[in-house]
Amino acid sequence: MFLRPANFIGVTPLSIPLFPLPLVLLPGVTIPLHIFEIRYRRMLADCIASDRKFGIVYLPSGLDEKAIEAGYVGTIGRIEAVVPLADGRSNIVIVGTERFAFRGFLDAGALYHVAQITGYDDEDEDPAAVNAACSEVRNQFARVAAAARLLAGDDSEPPTLPDDPALLAFFIASLIDLDASARQQLLSLRSPLSRLVRIEALLSAAVEPLEQRAMVHSSAKQNGHGPRVVS
Repeated sequence: MFLRPANFIGVTPLSIPLFPLPLVLLPGVTIPLHIFEIRYRRMLADCIASDRKFGIVYLPSGLDEKAIEAGYVGTIGRIEAVVPLADGRSNIVIVGTERFAFRGFLDAGALYHVAQITGYDDEDEDPAAVNAACSEVRNQFARVAAAARLLAGDDSEPPTLPDDPALLAFFIASLIDLDASARQQLLSLRSPLSRLVRIEALLSAAVEPLEQRAMVHSSAKQNGHGPRVVS
């Protein structure tokens, strides 16, 4: 099994420390990581001493690095916070920044992987169409979030969605039940409109069943204690 590549977009190759993981880091999304292997402890130290960035590519469990083909899309993560532990391990928080296309591994003499990469940018699209899709996605997400919070008895405010249309689908994908393979497909799409359409379809399929469950849940909580009628 080999991971599906995409076309090269950037023209200037760069080198970056690479961390293959069984997860997908999406641009604009913050995730925690636990660093315990010796080679990635060294990578973390080198990144902190440099620009605090490394690349993440999705590598399903059971596959080795040879499954990563040239053109495979990953995301650069920027280290936002580090909590060192007494035994040399660390808990870190990273945020996804720009995407890249993997070109190959470099023999850099490091304990960890170093990759040659190129940039992977979005296509230019009609702003009006993208903005219209954004509005629909925001509306659908608001309905889904409201129903989900009611079912969970959660009184907190819903998450603040990003203003950037290019990041909106990525951010919502990080919040909904979506497997890593589907997130990787979303990551590889260079069309913001296509990403929004895909997310809107998922939300549309979920919103009415969730709202119906939320209505039943709300009625059940009343347990027949509606307003009393006095004759």
